[in-house]
Amino acid sequence: MDRLLSMRVFQRVVDAGGFAAAARALDLSPTAVTRLVNDLEQHLGARLMQRTTRKLSLTAAGEAYLQRVRAILQDVDEAEAAAAQSSGELQGTLRVMATPIFASYFLAPQVVHWRRRYPQVTLDLAIDPFPQTRVDEFDVTFMVVDEGFDANIVARPLSVTQWILCASPAYLRDAGTPRTPQALSQHAYLRFPWQQGNGAGSRRMRLRPLAGGPTVEVEMPVALQSTGFDVLYRAALDGAGVAVLSRILIESRLASGELVHLLPDWIYGTSTVYVAVPTRILMPARTRAFLDFLAERMAARATEPRPQPRAQR
Repeated sequence: MDRLLSMRVFQRVVDAGGFAAAARALDLSPTAVTRLVNDLEQHLGARLMQRTTRKLSLTAAGEAYLQRVRAILQDVDEAEAAAAQSSGELQGTLRVMATPIFASYFLAPQVVHWRRRYPQVTLDLAIDPFPQTRVDEFDVTFMVVDEGFDANIVARPLSVTQWILCASPAYLRDAGTPRTPQALSQHAYLRFPWQQGNGAGSRRMRLRPLAGGPTVEVEMPVALQSTGFDVLYRAALDGAGVAVLSRILIESRLASGELVHLLPDWIYGTSTVYVAVPTRILMPARTRAFLDFLAERMAARATEPRPQPRAQR
């Protein structure tokens, strides 16, 4: 039995939530994955997992073993990274965790630039809406959190993004362009249910001036409500109404004129992009290179001139 491979397979089954998902991620057959985990359990003389047709859960022995396996595999990866670093070319696999929005609209467009610089480093990107509880499972974890975020993890801010009001030129041609917050009461709202803690049926849009001062609340008719960023983003692009979107994720749409930034002296709020890494004695060179690369890309975007909203009749 290849014990190291069996450990990696066991960890991936847990992280992926099942044998079939782990098999796809590792490019192995489900039969091979099942056999490797069974062989590991036989070698240990202990049941690590409880399997049912609907879910998979760890036994007490499995929980304790998983913690040790993570530490062992991290040490192995760090040793390989240190050896590879001496060759002058970074290589291997970098396991990254991010929220769905950040992964789709910021990380995915960076892959082509990363590959040009480090073609031998594969990015293995996992998605979780609440990644802060899984920092120790990945080489790099990205979180986009609202103001006042406080969690018991070691993380550093990478960038701050404003949540701004946007609509398509086609929508504004039909409905007119709001010049004041109060004018939003005549416009269709494309709404996230969680925004600013309002209840699911709330129609309030709460804005604050960039120059400082009291916030303003406006009642807006809700045309569409969804927990899916993609749904609201697509609806805004197609002219369905006014949406609150993250500036860092839609800069290209603003620059192309597909979206117009409304009420530029007002914002809905801000969020901070945090990056966290596991607590390790040695940070692999590929992890450090990836963090430096993203900081560079963020800085480049921050210094690019921001498009001005187009005047609408």
